Amino acid sequence: MPEAGAAGSSWRIDTAPGTAGCAELLAAAFAREPAVSWICGDSAPVRTHWFRTTLRTHAGLAGARRTALVDGEGRLLAAAVLTPPGATPSAGARALWAARTGLRCGPRALGRTLRYLDATDGAAPPGAWTLEFVGVRPGLTGRGAGRLLLDHVLATAPVGHGLYLTTADPANVPLYHHFGFTTLRTTPLGPLNITSMQRGVK
Repeated sequence: MPEAGAAGSSWRIDTAPGTAGCAELLAAAFAREPAVSWICGDSAPVRTHWFRTTLRTHAGLAGARRTALVDGEGRLLAAAVLTPPGATPSAGARALWAARTGLRCGPRALGRTLRYLDATDGAAPPGAWTLEFVGVRPGLTGRGAGRLLLDHVLATAPVGHGLYLTTADPANVPLYHHFGFTTLRTTPLGPLNITSMQRGVK
């Protein structure tokens, strides 16, 4: 799915981007996102380690998907991560994620991640895929990269019971409404208000 970029390069969809590259892009994209800031603080290294550890765990889930928008030279411009319905890491994978997160990001990041997961547990409708993350490289906001990637994700999502996501950024709620998501519930957690949303099957 090519698109002419602002600098004349060709933008295309990559359906198998590397975990490390997606983690670095998302860490930059989520630098000021409320939930990630609450979990990781202002530290860029902590945020990057958190995304690396989390995406490595997601990559071990059967059927999980990573999708990216790249330029003509293969550089990532935007990335999205989806997990299939009911996907849960094994006990061993969860223990390894917790150990890595605690070691590299600190006990506060580990504890707050677990609190976020507990607060949103059970909110996903049965059969729905989860859009875990979608982000755009800083500097490309407003230039169509996010829309192009999200349009592709929505068009190619497996048929079933739609997509589910959570966001703690109130500015994202009307954006996702524009893409056909509806609000399921809002959950307070510390300074956050987490909005759970679903996009049904069209």
